[in-house]
Order: sequence, then structure tokens, then C-alpha cells
Amino acid sequence: MRIIDLSVPLRTGMPIYPGDPEVTIQPALRVAVDGVNVLRLHLGSQTGTHVDAPAHIDDALPALDALPLERFLGPAVVVDARDVAAGNGIGREHFEGRVTAGQIVLIDTGWSAHWGTDTYFTHPYLTPEAARYLVDAGVRTVGIDGLSVDPALAEEIPVHRILCGAHAVIAENLTGLDEVLAAQQAGERIEAMLLPLSLPGADGAPVRAIARIG
Repeated sequence: MRIIDLSVPLRTGMPIYPGDPEVTIQPALRVAVDGVNVLRLHLGSQTGTHVDAPAHIDDALPALDALPLERFLGPAVVVDARDVAAGNGIGREHFEGRVTAGQIVLIDTGWSAHWGTDTYFTHPYLTPEAARYLVDAGVRTVGIDGLSVDPALAEEIPVHRILCGAHAVIAENLTGLDEVLAAQQAGERIEAMLLPLSLPGADGAPVRAIARIG
């Protein structure tokens, strides 16, 4: 068995979705002065590798702490969408016959290679038809190695509305999915864990996302 980290590091000044809180991480206490080291964190709930709760897009939908823990860990499948060009949609044909109810579906676009560059904002995204297919197939956790499951900076977010409307969890800004895909193609079993911070009433939270192989 081996474990693959699917999370981007949290650092001061790291990339964020435009309009979200800037990230600042600095010492609050130091051993030399205070006897212990403690960091002060300033960041948004959608910082870095994170999960969206349905309440992210509608106050009437469940917040993070209202979701069953089963949404955040379990058997996973990696869908290869590396053939989709920048700024294009990932259609339902990428998922047909490849996903089953209860799986965590991880979408490998290869876009994590562009993290921290302007190109990252031109990531592939899910089409509404693909999102509806996933919901109808019984999938309730979807992750992608891009900024969003919808087009970046779009005024409308139909994929979020479809997935969140089904009380699904969305994970964004994943990394390392190429390695997980290779393990899957070699016939190895994949589990994913996307456990968020315990924040009552939250729209989402950063996660330490990992894949367990074998």
C-alpha cells in the first residue's frame, strides 16, 4: 500500500480564486520568545485544495457539517480527461460506463501542471450534461485538478448547481492525479480521502486530500 498526496501546499501569497481572501501565514508565537511555535492563518474557506459543500451556492442547501462523512472518503475512480483542450468542456462520454454509485470520481485533466500560472485559469471543466450523468449514476463526490468544475470566472455556474443541488461534494485544485491514474491503469485499487476541517455551517473547507493505492 502507498499513499499519494493530492493537495497543494498552503503558503502566503498562494494562488486563489479572484475575489477570495488572500492567504497569509505568519508566526503568532515563537519558541525563542513565547516558549512555543504557533502560526496565525488568514485564508478563505475555498483556499487551495478544498471541498465545496452544497451551501456554497445556496443557503437552503446543506452546509459542510450536515453532510455524511461517507461523502469524503471511499473507493475512487480516476477519469482520464487529459484529451480535453484548454477552455473546453468534459462531456458525459468521459464517464459513461466508467463510474458507479458511491464512488469518489476524480477527474484528471493534467491541469495541475499549470498551478500558479495564468494558464491555470483556462482549465477544462465539466459540461452540465456530464454533471447530470454523474448525479443520475449515483455519484455524490466529484473532484477535479483545476480551479473549478465550471469555467473559471464564469458568471453562471450550472455544474455547481447540478451537483450541489443533489447534495454532492465538489473537490477542486487537486494535484497528483496522473500518478493515481497510472496506478489505476495498472490494476491497483484506489481509495480517496478528502476530509475537511470541522467548520459548523461552512460553505466548504481546505482539505488534505490523499489517495491510498493498493
